[in-house]
Amino acid sequence: MEKNINSIVKDTLINLKKKGIDATPNEYHKEFCKVSKTYNLSVAECEQFKELISKLSKNEQIEIEAKGIQTFEDMIPILLNRVSKDNVNTLAKLFQEAVTPSISIDVDENLKNFSIKIGNSPALLFEEDIQKEMQKFITKRFEADKKVVKQKTSDIAKLLTLMGQYFNDAIHSSGKGSQEVSNIKTQIESIDMQKSTGFEELSELQTKLIDAALTIESEMSNVGEKLSSGKSEVESLEQKVKKLEEELNKTREQSAKDHLTGVLTRGAYEEAIKKIESEFDRNNTQYAIIFFDLDHFKKINDTYGHQAGDIILSTFAKVLNKNTREFDIVGRYGGEEFVAIVHFNLKRELLKYLKRIKTIINDNDFIYKKDKIHVTFSAGVAIRNNHSSYENAIQKADMLLYEAKESGRNKIIIEDGTVI
Repeated sequence: MEKNINSIVKDTLINLKKKGIDATPNEYHKEFCKVSKTYNLSVAECEQFKELISKLSKNEQIEIEAKGIQTFEDMIPILLNRVSKDNVNTLAKLFQEAVTPSISIDVDENLKNFSIKIGNSPALLFEEDIQKEMQKFITKRFEADKKVVKQKTSDIAKLLTLMGQYFNDAIHSSGKGSQEVSNIKTQIESIDMQKSTGFEELSELQTKLIDAALTIESEMSNVGEKLSSGKSEVESLEQKVKKLEEELNKTREQSAKDHLTGVLTRGAYEEAIKKIESEFDRNNTQYAIIFFDLDHFKKINDTYGHQAGDIILSTFAKVLNKNTREFDIVGRYGGEEFVAIVHFNLKRELLKYLKRIKTIINDNDFIYKKDKIHVTFSAGVAIRNNHSSYENAIQKADMLLYEAKESGRNKIIIEDGTVI
């Protein structure tokens, strides 16, 4: 062993001299580790350097390899680029605050444990798996807040209804009480109290009772008027809340629809498919993903103008919408491309739907001003049950659409090989 070390030292110095490199500690270490390999000798210092590299991040390892770094000294500039511990701690605290629901008071136990883990080891923030987990918690935070806002809005509406009922009951009660007081006053006035000696006190008492009854009657009348006014204000407020809810629902529906075609926007479609996928996971409901694309649409725009193109898009969407059931969905995926989700039990049901759409489009012309424009479309159809995920299924439908266009257009290709 000692003999080998001496030989390595000797060869290292000779090599540096041949290369015209000064034998600085840094250059000596690099050459020494190279020479030791030729002797098949494992040197602790060289192995420590490899071990340290294996503990660095992937990006740091890539940079070290690209720059040919072989010593601890050359590695220092890369390590200096790391985020300081203080900054990492601050990031960890900001994340914990970001994912804690701001309205909902319920904090998930998993979130507590995750926050503790990040607090104990802030450097975990830079790991890919941890970052994916962080994204899930952020999504859950928004969902929790939206749920509470929806619940509170419902509670306010209930409160207004109960207040209206209370005012109404109070008004009816007040009216009866006022009438009863008035009756009592009348009865007291009707008593013939003689003002002879010994009855002066009774007469005085009668007057006081009448005055008291008048005061009570007046107060109850005022209360009744105020309660009636309060009831009217509450009813008015209820109407405003109801109108706001209707406008909110209308706005929500409008935002989900593409302004030109009236079918779902890309974003609304993505939200709707989540619910369908959830139903698929629970009940294994069979459905098809269909990509429609109008053939030579650019040529139509160039020939007749974009206004004609818009009319054709709008009309084609109406055909899809009218012939697609309510529990299925149609969305505009982009440009002249549409997507439909159609549930079915037997293949013939799916074929009937596809043939109906194709027949309507092929047998009719689109009218723009005085021009009759004949339009065809191509489509690709994937069956969700044949794929391990929705993403794989929609990718297959897209590939089949491309195949339909490349093989001549005006055709529908189903993934089992059927062509319509």
